[in-house]
Amino acid sequence: MRDRHQRATALVFAVHGAVAGTLATRMPWFQDHFGLGTAALGLVLLCPPIGSFLAMPMTARLAYRFGAKATTRTLLALWCAALALPVLAPGPLWLVPAFLLYGAAAGMCDLAMNAQGVLVERRLGRSVMSGLHGMWSVGNLCGAGLGAVAAQAGLDARAHLTLMAAALIAAGAVGSRALLDDTPAPDEKPPSRFTVPPRAVLLIGLIGFFATFAERASGQWAAIYLKDVTGAGPGVAAAGFTVFTACMVAMRLGGDFVVRRAGPVATVRAGAVTAVLGGVIVVAFRTPAPVIAGFALFGAGVAVVVPLVFAAAGQAARTPAEGVAGVATITWMSGLVAPSVIGWLAGTFAFPFAFALVTCMVAAMIRPARALSPRAGTAARVPVASACAD
Repeated sequence: MRDRHQRATALVFAVHGAVAGTLATRMPWFQDHFGLGTAALGLVLLCPPIGSFLAMPMTARLAYRFGAKATTRTLLALWCAALALPVLAPGPLWLVPAFLLYGAAAGMCDLAMNAQGVLVERRLGRSVMSGLHGMWSVGNLCGAGLGAVAAQAGLDARAHLTLMAAALIAAGAVGSRALLDDTPAPDEKPPSRFTVPPRAVLLIGLIGFFATFAERASGQWAAIYLKDVTGAGPGVAAAGFTVFTACMVAMRLGGDFVVRRAGPVATVRAGAVTAVLGGVIVVAFRTPAPVIAGFALFGAGVAVVVPLVFAAAGQAARTPAEGVAGVATITWMSGLVAPSVIGWLAGTFAFPFAFALVTCMVAAMIRPARALSPRAGTAARVPVASACAD
C-alpha cells in the first residue's frame, strides 16, 4: 500500500498537471476573444516560462522560511488560482502580467512539489519520483479532457476556468494535508534569496538540459515533422504526438519499478540508448509508420530522465529545495529555447538535420549519467519531520 505522504504528493502532482492541461485546451478562446494573431499569441505564451524562470530561484528561501509543507500547499493554491487570471484580463495587454504571474506560480509550485518528492524518497528509501511525474501527466490529460468537453459544449472559458480553479484549490487543500515537512536545524544557514545552481548539481543539470530539450522538441514538433517530412495527413500527424505522449506517461508510471531494480544510472543509460534508436529511425525513414514508432521509442527513452534528475539534485545539494531549484533553472531554460531552436534548424537546414542534433544530445547523456548515482552525493540534512493531517 502506498504511504499516505506519497499519496498526498502524488495528488499535488496531479492537480498541478490538471491546471496546465485545463488552460491548454482554451488557447483558441484566447485567440478569438482577444483578437490575437498567431505571432501575438506566440509572444504572449513566452510569458509563462519567463515568469517561471525569474521566480523559481526564490522557492528555496520560502521553503526554509515557512517549511516545505506550508510552502507547497500555499504555492499549489496560488497556482490553481492563477488559472483564472488570464481569462479575467480586461484586455490583450493585461495578458502579459497575467501570464507572467501564472508562470511564476507554475514554476515555484513545480519546485516545491519536486522537493516534496525528494523528501518522500528519503522517507521510503526507494524511488517514487518517476511515478509522481507520471501522475502529473495523468492530471494533465484529465484537465485537457474536461477542457475539451467544456469547449465542445460551448461553455465560456471564463466560467470554465474559474470553476476549475475553485475545484482544484479545494482538491489540493484537502488532499495535501499529509505532505511531509522539512524543519531546518537551528544553526543551519538559510539559502540565498535567489538560488543559483550549486556546483554539486551542474553535471546533473546538464543531463536534465539534454533530456528536457529532447522532450520539448519532440512534443512541439512531432506532428509537424510527420506532416512535412512523411506527408502524413492531420489525423496521422496528431497520432504521432499522441503515441509519443502515451509512451512517456506509461514509462513514467512504471519507471520506479525499473529504477528500484536497475538503479538510476543504468535506467538513464538504457533510456538514452532507446531514445537514440528512436531518433535514428525518425531521421532515417520518410514514411509515417516507422517515424511514429521512432517517436514512441524516443518518448519511452527520455521519460524517466527528468524525474531522476530532480531526485538526484535534491539529494546532492545542501537541501532538497536548493538542489531542485538549481537544476530546474537549467531544465526550464532548455525547455524555453528548444522549440525555437528546432524551428530555426528545420527552416535553415531540414527537419531530419534538426532531429539528428537532438539524437546526439540524447546520446551525450550516457557518459555523465554516473552523476545520478546515489553515491555521487547526498544531501547534508537527512532528518525529515512527518506532518500529520491538519
